[in-house]
Amino acid sequence: MTTSTRPATSWLRRFHPAEQAPVRLFCLPHAGGSASYYFPVSRALTPAADVIAVQYPGRQDRRNEPCVDDVRRLADLVTAEMLPWCDRPVALFGHSLGATLGFEVALRLEAAGTTPRVLFASGRRAPSRPRENENVHLSPDAQLLTTIRRMSGTDPAVLADDELLRSILPAIRADYKAAETYRYQGSPPLTCPIEVLNGTEDPEVTTTEATAWTTHTTATTTFHTYKGGHFYLNDHAPAVINLIRERLA
Repeated sequence: MTTSTRPATSWLRRFHPAEQAPVRLFCLPHAGGSASYYFPVSRALTPAADVIAVQYPGRQDRRNEPCVDDVRRLADLVTAEMLPWCDRPVALFGHSLGATLGFEVALRLEAAGTTPRVLFASGRRAPSRPRENENVHLSPDAQLLTTIRRMSGTDPAVLADDELLRSILPAIRADYKAAETYRYQGSPPLTCPIEVLNGTEDPEVTTTEATAWTTHTTATTTFHTYKGGHFYLNDHAPAVINLIRERLA
C-alpha cells in the first residue's frame, strides 16, 4: 500500500485524510449538492476508510468554473481525477444524480482495471429506467426553486436567502439537465456488488425502477429501504453510515 500523501485537487476533498486506511470511499453529490454534504460521513468513517468527496464545478469555491451538464462528460473528468487514488480497494457512494454518475464512473474504473469493492446507489432509479417527461432543468427560476424546496435537500439557511439561492441556480439547473437527459447506452454490466438505498416515500424512485439495478451487475444487488422521502439520508444517517461501514469491512 502506498503511503505517500497527495495534494487534494479542485475535484476531490479529503476532510479527514486517512492514508493508512485499507479502502477509499469516493462520495458523489446529488443535483445541486457539494462535497461538503459528505463531511459527516467522512468524520464518521475515518480512519476505517479514506473518504474522498467529489466537488463538481460551478459551486462553492468552484463557482467561477463552467458547470458540466452531461453525465458521461462528468464521469470522464471525475474518473481521471480518481484513478491516481486507486492504489488500494475503492468503493463509490452516490445519491440521486450521484448514483447515476457513480454507475458511469464504475464502468470507467472497471475498464481501467479497477473494480470497485461496491457501488452504493442511493435515491436513484436504475440507469436503464429513464423518465421521458422530466424537464425540470427547462423550468423558470421560480418553478425550479419550488422543486428544490419540495425535495427538502437544501440547507434551510440557503433557502431563506434569495440572493444566495439564485446565485447557485445555474449549477442546480446544469445538474438537473445532466440527470434528466442521461440515457443508458447498453454497456456491459458491472462486476461489483451494488447496494441500492431508497426512501419509502421517494417520488423519484418506484420499486420497479429501483429493482432494475439488478440488471446492471453480474454480482449481487442488495436493497435497503428507509422511511422518508428523497432525502431520507438526513433522518437515517447513522443507519446508512453503519451499512457503509459493514460493507467496507
